[in-house]
Amino acid sequence: MAEGPLRVVARINAKPDKIDEVRELLSALVEQTRQEPGCITYDLLQNRNDPTDFTFVEEWASDSALDSHSISDHIKALAPKLQPIVTEPPDIRIYSLVE
Repeated sequence: MAEGPLRVVARINAKPDKIDEVRELLSALVEQTRQEPGCITYDLLQNRNDPTDFTFVEEWASDSALDSHSISDHIKALAPKLQPIVTEPPDIRIYSLVE
């Protein structure tokens, strides 16, 4: 894949009784991630009609910047904490801008 800006949409579905815990874990990622090299945008959204539905909308300068993010300590530490309080693994989709 060509190097260049890319967008990521990552959806996480909390168990209904774990919404606050999931929000807290995911919110803790935002400031750390925004400091990473190559991070252009990193926003956490929560669905107004379904509070169990969280979505990260991300923009990265390059594939290598996203790869570095994926193996960062704070992302690696999240998986075992998140797994028991979500309904399924995160749905992570990577997009290129259509021009």
